[in-house]
Amino acid sequence: MKRNLSKCPVCGGELEITELRCSKCGTVIRGRFRQCEFCSLEEGQLEFLRLFLASRGNISEVAKRMGVSHPTARQRLNDLLRSLGYEIVEEEEESPVDLLERGEISVEEAIELIKRRKER
Repeated sequence: MKRNLSKCPVCGGELEITELRCSKCGTVIRGRFRQCEFCSLEEGQLEFLRLFLASRGNISEVAKRMGVSHPTARQRLNDLLRSLGYEIVEEEEESPVDLLERGEISVEEAIELIKRRKER
């Protein structure tokens, strides 16, 4: 079964669900039905959401399971939240040393963060 489309493939407008059909008895219900808020997410975002939930919201665990850095996992979470319409308040960046002390990033990731911040 295909995923729900949320945008018109011709003009890009919002699609609405107007018919539901029972796969067992064939009953059809017509009307205007709202899509779920997760239906418009891309497959990669849905995978991230599943992993985030399975990790009980522990972004360090998400990063480890994805094989990416803690900042990359946090950025993907922010991208997901934006896609769902949430406003992201940019947090003051934490010190790489603090992240390292808490075990949220590796030594290599801390060094990379420090280098990137120096380049700014």
